[in-house]
Amino acid sequence: MIDIDRYPVEPWQLREIGVDRDMLGQSESLFALSNGHIGIRGNLDEGDPVELPGTYLNSFYESRPLPYAEAGYGYPESGQTIVNVTNGKLIRLLVDDEPFDLRYGEIVHHERTLDLRAGLLHRSVEWISPSGRTIRVRSSRMVSLTQRAIVAIHYEVEAVEATRVVIQSELVANEELPGLAGDPRVAALLNKPLEFEEHRGVNLRALLSHRTRASKLRVAAAMDHLIDAPDGFATELVVDRDWARVTVGTALEPGQKITLTKYVAYGWSGERSLPALRDQVEAALTAVVHTGWDELVREQRGVLDEFWLGADVEVDGDPAIQQAVRFALFHVYQAAARAEGRAIAAKGLTGPGYDGHAFWDTESFVLPVLTATAPKAAADALRWRLSTIDLALERARTLRLEGAAFAWRTIRGEECSGYWPAGTAAMHINADIAAAAIRQVRWTGDTKFEREIALPLLIQTARLWLSLGYHGHDGRFHIDGVTGPDEYSADVDDNTYTNLMAKANLMCAAEVALRHARDADALGVTDTERGQWEAAAEVMAVSYDHRRGIPAQDRNFNQHDEFPFQVAFDNDQYPLLLHVPYFGLYRRQVVKQADLVLALHWCGNHFSAEEKARAFSYYETLTVRDSSLSACTQAIVAAEVGQLGLAHDYLREAALMDLHNLENNTRDGLHIASLAGAWLALVAGFGGMRDHGGQLSFSPQLPDGMTRLAFFVRWQDVRLRVEVRPEQVEYSITDGPDGHVTLQHYGESFTVHVGAVVTLPVKRVAPLTGPPRQPVGREPQRIGDHSPGKAVPGSLS
Repeated sequence: MIDIDRYPVEPWQLREIGVDRDMLGQSESLFALSNGHIGIRGNLDEGDPVELPGTYLNSFYESRPLPYAEAGYGYPESGQTIVNVTNGKLIRLLVDDEPFDLRYGEIVHHERTLDLRAGLLHRSVEWISPSGRTIRVRSSRMVSLTQRAIVAIHYEVEAVEATRVVIQSELVANEELPGLAGDPRVAALLNKPLEFEEHRGVNLRALLSHRTRASKLRVAAAMDHLIDAPDGFATELVVDRDWARVTVGTALEPGQKITLTKYVAYGWSGERSLPALRDQVEAALTAVVHTGWDELVREQRGVLDEFWLGADVEVDGDPAIQQAVRFALFHVYQAAARAEGRAIAAKGLTGPGYDGHAFWDTESFVLPVLTATAPKAAADALRWRLSTIDLALERARTLRLEGAAFAWRTIRGEECSGYWPAGTAAMHINADIAAAAIRQVRWTGDTKFEREIALPLLIQTARLWLSLGYHGHDGRFHIDGVTGPDEYSADVDDNTYTNLMAKANLMCAAEVALRHARDADALGVTDTERGQWEAAAEVMAVSYDHRRGIPAQDRNFNQHDEFPFQVAFDNDQYPLLLHVPYFGLYRRQVVKQADLVLALHWCGNHFSAEEKARAFSYYETLTVRDSSLSACTQAIVAAEVGQLGLAHDYLREAALMDLHNLENNTRDGLHIASLAGAWLALVAGFGGMRDHGGQLSFSPQLPDGMTRLAFFVRWQDVRLRVEVRPEQVEYSITDGPDGHVTLQHYGESFTVHVGAVVTLPVKRVAPLTGPPRQPVGREPQRIGDHSPGKAVPGSLS
């Protein structure tokens, strides 16, 4: 871990003091900015030194081949990889002809601050050049939440002594990237992926337009500048095929400053003409220049003020978690805020990890947070899923199934997973999507969304389950040959999480189709089909381990041989997927990430308190957390069964995943689902929040050391505040169309009215088992109250 003094733990900002080149890649991800449409990594203004440059546009990708040693029916033939587009954040500086570069000269002071309320990244530097000239540089940058196409940078240079300075503001396409994929066909596509189409420039404005070779997507990037400097400055504009540069030179006396405000506009399309796209970004530039920097800053703060009013979480007693949960919420929100019909990728737009793909984590971890805090962004993400339904219908037909089979990993909607057992076989993603849609309806009461978005998603996924499963001789409805959340148990029968989620999918499809009968009829739904959905849901198979008195992860998992955890630990074999053949995993009891325990959370109304406690204790001994998606779920269920200290440990692991680089891959981008998991662990874990059957309920309890937890959620047009202390909890609402809301507290209904506070006692759950054990070497990482650090050996994904 690094020196705590370099990364102070502060409630509303992430601050880095000094420069650690060994942590540059991690910092570039932590300080990334996005609005869901554009994402820029936290690279230094001057571009060097750099670990991984990155500027991304949501869903702008290049197609690439998926290699297979042997062909197989239904294997996806091509993949998609996010492209680093034209870099518009570069601003180089020369001081008396010497480049401002932190590797040379002397750094007197260097500080960067991510302001979570303002949505700005600030930088302050005092630097002495090799020849002894001292300058101060201050910059602020944003990706606008109000003007979707815009990146803006305010850059100021102050002379401490008389000196000549030259600022070079650039647009650069086809930057050199380190560590391209090992497959030479992929490397060939991603090395200089943008083909030149057009460049132009006039005064201080320049534009570059390019197109990808295989996916045929067109991107245009344009920049414009405003300069405030002493009299006598000179400017020059040069534009080439892959770069454009505005140069500003002047002489400064001591205390004088030159300020450059840079606006960059982006646009992309697979269909729009070159002139249309050019006009689009030119118009965006003109609009933002008219707005101006100061007003843009005010707009940004206004959007985030509104977000925090319904999303903030307050934690007393654990300063690191207080900072981490706000950092997490900020990044989750900016990953989605202006995505508007595009996916929320696993890394957001903070890095190229996972090729920029979206997975099931969006619906199962990210959207529960957004539905409760930024419901419009959640609705937009589900609209994107619906926009891919034709591809999902086609994929289902390829698989000889009915309905829609949504892609396990994708950018545009096509299946891009080349590994069947942990890709196509993970059919639970379809129920995850359906669950997210019905959750959005229940939380917002939006009947238009239910009719137009949720209904078709529910119908087509219900059709998938009916064709995928079968009624067995035992009278139960079975779903065989699928993979649940645990990717160390593949192609299994009756995975409990999958079956219970499919059951809910079938039931909700029948209910919503009945509620919107005319629209369902237009989609071909008959009374007979609805009856079939209800019948399958009614007798859905749920495997049970009678010897242990717990639900089984799947029909055969609990009869498998034990995994040799001690051998894995002694031979430093974690994460297991990099050291153990899948044959050694699939036939043994070892869990990559919460699977049955995830069912205890999202389908908890199907189990008794005793079953949950026993099951959690048992599966805890098998779960190695070789995925960043596991710790938050284990925190939630640990809290529910009264294992509060363990829950706190898992909360810290989920919340500090990227701030502490626990998986040694934060350089590739942030783990957006794990960040969402920090909120889930606090609100669903220690806040005890559940929404089973559309009823919002709470069973809060705090761990030792956490003296207060307060959070906001938006429930059916009501902004609800819950404040938990060790002995009592207060519920209040500040708005709402009916002036009141009915909730449950430990299963008992009560009503809260606007302007009133309802105070109720906390009931601590007595653990029904002893302290759970973990596999040797996989105990939760006990992370102290310090800030970002270097990698701790851990998991992978």
